[in-house]
Amino acid sequence: MMFIEDEIRKFIEDNFILDGEDHLGDEDSLLEKGVIDSTGVLELVALIEEKYDFKIKDEEITPENLDSIKNISQFIQNKLNFSHKALEGKVGMD
Repeated sequence: MMFIEDEIRKFIEDNFILDGEDHLGDEDSLLEKGVIDSTGVLELVALIEEKYDFKIKDEEITPENLDSIKNISQFIQNKLNFSHKALEGKVGMD
């Protein structure tokens, strides 16, 4: 999962203003630290959907899923695992 965390961290560092003296930890709240706002969340959702090739439902856009690098990485991994299992199930049904 570290690969996903690295990609998300790079996207955040490249696209959002970070206070150079303030380290962004994997579990730090992106909203509480002022790293991203609601528009930033939408940009993040667009990146995730494009890069990892799945749709994020409106009800999935929650702090539990998208408010820290760790939460985002776990959310992506869970979605990828679910998608993979769903595909395996469809293949077996043919």
